[in-house]
Amino acid sequence: MTLKKLLQLFCVSKKDSKKKGKSIDPLWQASAPHSSLSVTANKSHLDPCSSRHECSSMISSLARTEHGTGSNDYMSFNHFDVVQDFSDHHYAKTSPGKATKDWVKAIQSEWNLLQKNLPESIYVRVYEDRIDLLRAAIVGPAGTPYHDGLFFFDVRFPSEYPKCPPKVHYHSGGLRLNPNLYESGKVCLSLLNTWWGNGCEKWGKSNSTMLQVLVSIQGLVLNDKPYFNEPANKNSAKTTAGEKNSLVYNQTAFVLSCKTMLYSLRKPPKHFEHPLFLHTPLSLQHFETLVAGHFHEREHAFLDACSAYMSGTVVGSSAGSGARYACDKCFADFKKSLTLYTEHLRTDFAANRSRLLELERQASAVGEIVPIS
Repeated sequence: MTLKKLLQLFCVSKKDSKKKGKSIDPLWQASAPHSSLSVTANKSHLDPCSSRHECSSMISSLARTEHGTGSNDYMSFNHFDVVQDFSDHHYAKTSPGKATKDWVKAIQSEWNLLQKNLPESIYVRVYEDRIDLLRAAIVGPAGTPYHDGLFFFDVRFPSEYPKCPPKVHYHSGGLRLNPNLYESGKVCLSLLNTWWGNGCEKWGKSNSTMLQVLVSIQGLVLNDKPYFNEPANKNSAKTTAGEKNSLVYNQTAFVLSCKTMLYSLRKPPKHFEHPLFLHTPLSLQHFETLVAGHFHEREHAFLDACSAYMSGTVVGSSAGSGARYACDKCFADFKKSLTLYTEHLRTDFAANRSRLLELERQASAVGEIVPIS
């Protein structure tokens, strides 16, 4: 699948930049000439395996804008924003190396591209004091065992960038829910040169981008049949045995996605603030995250899906599709596990809702925001 088709799949419109706010430039001064890298529609194939402080003066004055992400208008997030605290970033203690003019220009180009072209379901934060770092949150696509989940990735642009690809770490919580996403945080993707590939399947300094990496992870890694991402399983695709194994794998992947939700709710990464609270005092601001807002919006739909799956509906399909599991031991084990984690999620969703309501009451008391419902 080409990058162009992936961008179309996730409704990326290069002309629609109203959600992104003002143009963002990681350069503090025009000490280096401005340039931009073009996005080419090259093939983002994957085959998986089993200056810094000077930037802050200009960036900190950027205005925030809001953009709706779901059916509820109050759920508005900045898809791209510049923040300060990178202390919990996976690469925070890694030296950024020596900054060069070309390196800063390349990162400038990446920021501009992400600001204008991020899909509705990908969120990015960059850091004004460490422009070599980036954090992304990817929403699991509908129709897959990852639907409605939030998956976090920490990125570092090495000093050789863009001659070499960015370093990407997945916040796994110790779970292996996809052949490409390791418990250790390794992301296995040919575009990152962490798996084999030929030609444009590999990273290219003149035509590969961070946007391409994120869209590839969402569209090609978090897909509807991740079982076949594993090279040893590819040849069994469209066979009876292979498709049966794929269904079982999706059951396991969905349960692990539920566990990932619990992990995110209980220990959310920093700097994915809900914009309703962007202007509240800092003591309130830190309670509100993209995690809290996202799961507040999606909790009912997700729990309804869990109920349908426990009744036999195939994971990732709609309740009215007619796709059903056979009543065998695999389904019985899946139902037992899903029942347990659904109850945990109900409890955590309720706690999350209470935190949001309490935060609303506190913020409303100082006249900072409007009610969320």
